[in-house]
Amino acid sequence: MSTAGKVIKCRAAVAWEADKPLSIEEIEVAPPKAHEVRIKIVATGVCHTDAHAMHCTAAPTDRDDIPLPGVNLGTFPMILGHEGAGIVESVGEGVTNVKPGDAVIPLWLPQCGKCEHCLDPNNNICKTLSVNNQILGLMPDKTTRFTCKGKQIFHFMGTSTFSEYTVVTDISVAKINSAAPLDKVCLIGCGFSTGYGAAINSAKVKPGSTCVVFGLGGVGLSAVLGCKNAGASRIIGVDINKDKFEKAKLFGVTECINPKDHSKPIHEVLIEKTNGGVDYAFECIGNVGIMKSALDCCRLGGGTCVVVGVATVGTIAVHPFHMIVGRILKGSFFGGWKGVTDVPKLVSDCIAKKIKIDDFVTFTLTLEKINEAFDLMHAGKSLRTVLVYQHHQK
Repeated sequence: MSTAGKVIKCRAAVAWEADKPLSIEEIEVAPPKAHEVRIKIVATGVCHTDAHAMHCTAAPTDRDDIPLPGVNLGTFPMILGHEGAGIVESVGEGVTNVKPGDAVIPLWLPQCGKCEHCLDPNNNICKTLSVNNQILGLMPDKTTRFTCKGKQIFHFMGTSTFSEYTVVTDISVAKINSAAPLDKVCLIGCGFSTGYGAAINSAKVKPGSTCVVFGLGGVGLSAVLGCKNAGASRIIGVDINKDKFEKAKLFGVTECINPKDHSKPIHEVLIEKTNGGVDYAFECIGNVGIMKSALDCCRLGGGTCVVVGVATVGTIAVHPFHMIVGRILKGSFFGGWKGVTDVPKLVSDCIAKKIKIDDFVTFTLTLEKINEAFDLMHAGKSLRTVLVYQHHQK
């Protein structure tokens, strides 16, 4: 029986308030309005950004340090999740880019295809991100499509993939090859693309170069794979958790360094080991002190530091001399990818085995075990845990 045009009752993990475990609830998901798409989520990754939002108590209007455009923090109750993949269930009026039955990845970074940023090949931060009410946890018309126990439930990052069904705008969805394993390519929705693109697009790593990646989690190892596929000859991995080293070498790290094993600052260790500094450094942790170390270890005359990790507090203290001698400091947002056009290409590369996305999935759990997934992440035991849904919609 068709569910198009009807309210769907399904399960979701609801964050009722900050610093509390997520609660599995039956929710109501309204039909999509004009230029909206309702998606049956098949699988979703669990990301550190979701965890950060769970512990934030300040509403968006009260904050001056929002770490990422389009990320709503403190808007409880809400349904988190932004690394999903699924099947289009129904579409609203005016939707032409997808149809029911299409395999898709929801995009927390929209691509309207019309604004000056979308038309610029070197800019992927669509201007609609700042005007579509995503930062408020709402749809463009300033309402939500979720209710639970008679209460309005806010959206998260315009995606809310911790629900068996979700509603997104039509400029926030990428149609992908239906042959793709949705329980793997869901990671392209955020973490993998962010790290991989930092090397491929933002740094434009050259063959034969020397790279260092700070932080060997899911994003860091995605950057490692990007460096490897770009032809880097030497990739140094830096992490204080030595248990990550064996896995890191499988992804392409040629040598690992634990800062705890050295009495000198890590940038001095790296300068010595590389005879003057690295060609490319990637900070994939979100710590301003380490961002400074990443810049300091870059060689003179073109050494490039790419900031990938999200720091919620602090600033990077950079002496002008760093710039004068040719070091480059830059950032990377969603790996420089344009979601609607580039995500399908990344999925195709996964299908063709050019990208081994399967290697990033450490655990596969059900929605009921979502809090366990966060525990695994905080304990450093998983690159990514993927939740696979067993639908019980009504």
